[in-house]
Amino acid sequence: MTTRVLVCDDQALIRTGFATIIDAQPDLEVVGECGDGRTAVDLAGDLRPDVVVMDVRMPVLDGIAATRQLAGAGVARPVKVLVVTTFNLDEYVYEALRAGASGFLLKDAPAAQLLHGIRTVAAGAALLAPEVTRQLVGRYAARIRPAEDTPPGAPLTPRELDVLRLVADGRSNREIAAALVISQETVKTHVSRILTKLDLRDRVQAVVYAYRRGLVT
Repeated sequence: MTTRVLVCDDQALIRTGFATIIDAQPDLEVVGECGDGRTAVDLAGDLRPDVVVMDVRMPVLDGIAATRQLAGAGVARPVKVLVVTTFNLDEYVYEALRAGASGFLLKDAPAAQLLHGIRTVAAGAALLAPEVTRQLVGRYAARIRPAEDTPPGAPLTPRELDVLRLVADGRSNREIAAALVISQETVKTHVSRILTKLDLRDRVQAVVYAYRRGLVT
């Protein structure tokens, strides 16, 4: 299946460059381009892209706010967002993830990384490694609790809570399996159930959720 991509960046040359690289792939198709977050939100509603490649600093509506409207909690038909920016600031990364983004890349990354990022996000996976996410969210843990705006979700079993805490600690499936003396397939099953119960899209969101609910320190 072809992955439909919307490219949003206020710099026309970068926007065109991204579109050219993406459209050259047989499994990717650029369905639209725009230069501000408000237009991105409107176009996403009309064009139904699978992934939005989103800049951060833009006029009218910035990329973080646009991401929140496209992929944030409570959005009826969320769209996967890959944030691509020139600004390598921890707070931008954190705010993008908290807004609902599934990944984060710098604009100077090789074209192959951009394409990999789009495919990864389209497949429903997180682009950032869990340990990177843990470092970012952990740095802002004091800021993001208490979490009155985070819905509680369905109750987790004691074992699912154990798995969620280890996911939030940046552990891989293999490391979680070793720590809990279970198989990696069982870990995958637990992670899948956790995401379903809590209505989370991927492990990145699970890490943010765990910190916001005070499950890890």
